[in-house]
Amino acid sequence: MAPIPQAVHHHRATTKTTQKAYKSKHASKNALRERSKGKQEKSERGVRKTPHQQLMSKLDRRNQSRQKQQLKHQERAQAVSIFSGQNGAPRHVAVVPLTVDIDTAAVIRSMNESVDVSSDVSSDSLTRVRIDRFRQNLQYIPTKCDLMNALDVCRMADFVVLVLSAEVEVDEQGELILRSIESQGISNVIAAVQGLDKTDPPKKRPQIVSSLKSFMNHFFPSVEKVFSLNSRQDSSSLVRSVCTATPKGIRWRDERSWMLLEDIKWPDTNAEVVDDVVLTGVVRGKGLKADRIAHIPGWGDFQIDSITAAPLPNARNKRVDAMNVDDTPQILDTPTEDRDDMATVAPEEIEMEDEGVSIPETERKGVLLDDHHYFSEGDEEDEVFTRPKRLPKGTSKYQSAWFVDDVSDSESDIMDEEDDKDVDMEMDTGGAPEDGVFPEKDDAMTEAGASEYPQSEMFVDRSPEEEAQQLEEFRASRRKEADEDLEFPDEIELHPNVLARERLARYRGLKNFKISPWETSEDRPYEPEDWRRLLQIADYKGSKNKAIREALAGGVNPGVRVDVHLRAVPSSLRNRPKPVCLFSLLRHEHKQTVVNVNMNLNSDVEEPLRSKEELIIQCGPRRLVVNPIFSAGGVTSNNVHKFDRYLHPGRSAIASWIGPMTWGAVPVIVFKNKHVQDPEVLDSADGNGDKPVIDQLELIGTGTVVAPDQSRVIAKRAIITGHPFKIHRKVVTVRYMFFNAEDIHWFKALQLWTKRGRSGFIKESLGTHGYFKATFDGKINPQDTIGISLYKRVFPRKARALEEVVA
Repeated sequence: MAPIPQAVHHHRATTKTTQKAYKSKHASKNALRERSKGKQEKSERGVRKTPHQQLMSKLDRRNQSRQKQQLKHQERAQAVSIFSGQNGAPRHVAVVPLTVDIDTAAVIRSMNESVDVSSDVSSDSLTRVRIDRFRQNLQYIPTKCDLMNALDVCRMADFVVLVLSAEVEVDEQGELILRSIESQGISNVIAAVQGLDKTDPPKKRPQIVSSLKSFMNHFFPSVEKVFSLNSRQDSSSLVRSVCTATPKGIRWRDERSWMLLEDIKWPDTNAEVVDDVVLTGVVRGKGLKADRIAHIPGWGDFQIDSITAAPLPNARNKRVDAMNVDDTPQILDTPTEDRDDMATVAPEEIEMEDEGVSIPETERKGVLLDDHHYFSEGDEEDEVFTRPKRLPKGTSKYQSAWFVDDVSDSESDIMDEEDDKDVDMEMDTGGAPEDGVFPEKDDAMTEAGASEYPQSEMFVDRSPEEEAQQLEEFRASRRKEADEDLEFPDEIELHPNVLARERLARYRGLKNFKISPWETSEDRPYEPEDWRRLLQIADYKGSKNKAIREALAGGVNPGVRVDVHLRAVPSSLRNRPKPVCLFSLLRHEHKQTVVNVNMNLNSDVEEPLRSKEELIIQCGPRRLVVNPIFSAGGVTSNNVHKFDRYLHPGRSAIASWIGPMTWGAVPVIVFKNKHVQDPEVLDSADGNGDKPVIDQLELIGTGTVVAPDQSRVIAKRAIITGHPFKIHRKVVTVRYMFFNAEDIHWFKALQLWTKRGRSGFIKESLGTHGYFKATFDGKINPQDTIGISLYKRVFPRKARALEEVVA
């Protein structure tokens, strides 16, 4: 057994002392740098750094610039990676002539000869060449001096070569092409001039080039030089810039999969609907999926049966060809269960809803105000109106009977009911009296007129002849005032023999146009067909991001040459012009919805554009014939927006129609048929009927697609005005607003307003000719105008595809 060690007690050395650690309030820069070791600590949300804290050291700045440079190189390499290699995708070069004397075949030939490339060039077909000097493939797309052809080609191009003439100036058609391709979105732009060597004397040539450059900078400020196609050096520089530059691209186009069509093969059959139409091209943009619907401009929307590989004959691998005994094409993608169907609206069973219980038409005795019919059956119209009491907050109707008028317990817990309402309406913004918004009354001109009368005076109807004469004189003076000052654009005049309750049966009143609720059950009989079956999106931003993210993954990779097999293609499309491109639509873009576009007119348009006028619009890959209705923009709590009869120059409005869904802020260009001035041309154009003439279009405006909203209420306002006949303090006799006592009783619940900001209500009817007595919140001016505002919901009209209308 080992001996047990005995514990020894050690005393602390008296000479050894522990110093207190140094505690610094702020760490030094060296200590912070040593502690972080290059890591960036995330600051708390809401903490704002001082300017001194935002400064970075020289090492950090150098590191950040290096990271940005690497990211930029990665993005550029990714953008041009599909063009690299012997069999890479070709760069699309559109050759657009701006005058009729331009020879596009000679332009392409000059560019090829400058880099020692010889190939057959045609002005009507695509030309693919290999530029060995720059190791790039180019595909020239010649166009004509035609608007629609130029639009189709330019939205497919990576580089647009705008060719000007040294002898002929750009006419109106050329300027229309420039403005249109600029508005739809365009990639890299290059300017060139043809026929400069024919200009004599030669010293004028630099002056012509400078003038053309100034002209092009008016439309495209990024153009730095105008290349001369008659100079081999300039043509070679033009080809160099095309082969080495990175295409800027078009955002709305590159968010989808698309391809330029090189060839179309129809099967040998005489059936009306063909199932195997093959379109050949190189996939660009995002990955091409067989589950998504393909849109072909000029043809329509179709489903994809399969996508097969279609390599060029000289691009096949010899080893692979030796192993393949048969010529069966390689299938790259086929539809799955997630395939989009061709239905444009929801099934009918989705439409079923519980309709709200409404009062039958025969039992209604008053106009609809907000969400209630006043003075109708079941209303307590016989109750005597009592003045509201000052009650404690939360007092019930039964408890209020125990409070005597003008007696309160204390001022601390008593609150006026009207004050409570005012607190709830603080969210409302400014507005006009006709919207139900009244400013302060202190500055109103309310001097009384000389036609005061005692309240006990008996009212006597005038003779019908005298009434008609005075009404015509009053309205004639009102028309002159409206010509001088357009303050009441929605004002209407009722005929004395027309009943206002029948003429305005669909109209209703709103206490406040911006916050009052809109009862939608009253609009059910007037809704368009399939209105309840249109696509409705609760979260537009989230749904848009999801649809765009779906296009990022899967499908056939960009840069691959493929054959797209379509199904259910009508044989009648054989006779139509050959389409230029194919777009793969995002999810739900085939379905119908209420399309809203923030639209404004061009600066050179002088006349206003009437609502529901027929227009031709291009929205992304589609061209439609629409009859848009215009409404005010902005955001309101009740989602009610005022209908605009006209879109005036210098103003913007929301144009709405029923059409295919489009995700994202896609640019919209708006065209309109020109007015024919020549009588001979006018007589020949009468036989066209309602078909739009594509060759006689003018660009009148542009726009951007905004979020669709099927619940957005567009309210058309009608203002009925009257004249103060007699004034006695706050009581006024009004005439020329209605012409019978029944109409006065029908619209009795509506609020009256004046142009100078007074408000009031109808008190009682006088006689049988439409005179009535009204009470206002103050004295009114004899020259003031009294009115009431009525609203009716208008629905957008359905759009039609341009190819269906023109065909």
